Amino acid sequence: MVMKNYPPECKADAVALYESRPEATIRSVAADLGINPETLRNWGRAAGASRPRGRRAEASVEPPTALEAENAALRKKIRELEEEREILRKAAKYFAGGDALVKRLCTIPGIARSSFYYWRRTAADRAARQAADAGLAARIRAVHRESNGTYGVPRITAELREDGERVNHKRVARVMRSINLAGLRLRRKHRTTTPDPAAAKAPDQIGRDFTARETNTKYVGDITCLPLENGKFLYPATVIGLASRRLTGRAIADHMRTDLVVDALATAERTRGSLAGAVLHTDHGAQYTSRAFADACHQAGVRQSMSAAGSSADNALAESFNATFKRETLQGRKHCAGEREARLGAFQWLHRYNVRRRHSRLGHRSPIAYENAFRMTSTTLTQAA
Repeated sequence: MVMKNYPPECKADAVALYESRPEATIRSVAADLGINPETLRNWGRAAGASRPRGRRAEASVEPPTALEAENAALRKKIRELEEEREILRKAAKYFAGGDALVKRLCTIPGIARSSFYYWRRTAADRAARQAADAGLAARIRAVHRESNGTYGVPRITAELREDGERVNHKRVARVMRSINLAGLRLRRKHRTTTPDPAAAKAPDQIGRDFTARETNTKYVGDITCLPLENGKFLYPATVIGLASRRLTGRAIADHMRTDLVVDALATAERTRGSLAGAVLHTDHGAQYTSRAFADACHQAGVRQSMSAAGSSADNALAESFNATFKRETLQGRKHCAGEREARLGAFQWLHRYNVRRRHSRLGHRSPIAYENAFRMTSTTLTQAA
C-alpha cells in the first residue's frame, strides 16, 4: 500500500533518484520506492527531469552469469541422477533380479547393500527435491535482490508466503546457505550524542516501554550518521511512531546543529497534520536539550521525554532503527562515495522503510500497511458498535 499525499521534498528526491540511475527503467525505480510508475513519470515531467542515456545493466547482488552457472550446475546434477537411475534400471533387468553383482560392487568400497538399494530407490525423489530447491533458490534470489540484498531468512520467508509459496523458514535458511546468500549484519556505531551538562532535562515519560496502542501518541527521535569518502559525514535525524514504527519525520544535513532536529519535527508535524498531545522521547544530546528545540516542541503541542544520560537502552528503538538504516544503506561498505550518493541512498531506504520494508514486530508488514490495516479494523469495530 502506498501513501496518498507526498511532500515536495519526497517528490524531488524521487525524481533525483531516477535521474541518477540511467540504467534503470522508470517502472523499476517506482517499484523500488513503492509508488505508481505514472506518478513518478508525472513528477519527472513537472520537474523537467532528464538523464543521460546509458547502457542498461541489471542492478543485482550477483552478476547474472553466476546465477546461470549455478542453474546449469543444478540441471547437470539432475541429468546425472536420471542417467544413474536409468543405468541401474537396465542393470537390474539384465541380471534378472539377482544381486550377485551388487553384492560384489558393495563389498569393494565397504558399503552395505541396503544403503545401495535405498540410494537407488530414492534417486527420483532426490532429483525432484533438487529441482524444487533450484526453483526456490531462484525465487529467493529475486526477493533478496528486490530488498537490495538486505533481507535475511525471516523477511524472505514472509515475502514468499505472501506470494502464495508454502515454505518453512528452515528450508529457506538451508537453501540460502547452499547458495551463499545472507542478510546484512550490524556495523560499529559512530557517536552522535554530545550532551550539554548545563541544559535542562525533561523527565522520562516512556520508561523503556516502546509500544503504543494508537498512532500519533508516542514517538522517539534520534540522529545517526553516514560516512563519506572524503572523511566527512551526513547526519539524518528521524522521528519514529511507536504504534506502527512509521518514520513520520526526517531531515538530513552535513551538520548536527539544532536546526536538523527542528526540521525533522516539522516534517513529522506535516505528515500527521498535528502532533498535539504526543510524547517525543529522545536522548540527552545538546540538540534535543536546546531552547530552540523546546520551543519547537511547545509550538507543536509535543511533550518532551528524555532517556537517562549514557544509557542507550532507554532509547533502544531509535538505536535499533539507526543500526538497521546504516547497515542496509552502506551494505558492507565503509563509506558512501559522495554526498549526492549518500542523500539519494538515504532517501531511497527511508521511503522504502515506510511503504515496502517488512517489520518483524508488525507481523512482517510495512509500517504504512500496518497503519492501513489498523485503520480498517478500527472503522469496522466502530460501525459494529
